[in-house]
Amino acid sequence: MRTYIGGHQAVSENDFLELALGTPVELWLGVEGESSEERAARLDAARDILANHPEMPDDLIRIAAGVVETHPELFDIVPLSRPTRRRTPRKGVAA
Repeated sequence: MRTYIGGHQAVSENDFLELALGTPVELWLGVEGESSEERAARLDAARDILANHPEMPDDLIRIAAGVVETHPELFDIVPLSRPTRRRTPRKGVAA
C-alpha cells in the first residue's frame, strides 16, 4: 500500500514528518557534527520560517499530539523509586 500526502509519496517516517512540517526534519533537530556556523545558519533559517508562518507551532503541537495518541507506547514512563538513605552514625559526643 502506498501513502501519498499532497501528491508526494511518503515512504519512511522522515518522509511523513517532512511532508507534515513542510521542511526537512534536520532543520529543526540539526545534524550530528554540525559546525557552529552551520548551526547558526540553520537556526536563522528556522526563525525566518517561523516568522513567515506563525501558525506553524500550532500545527507542530497538533502533529505531536497525534503521535502521542497513535503511539502511546513510545511515552510509557515508569517512575523510578528513590533509594532509601542510610544514616551513618556520627562519631563524637553531642554538645
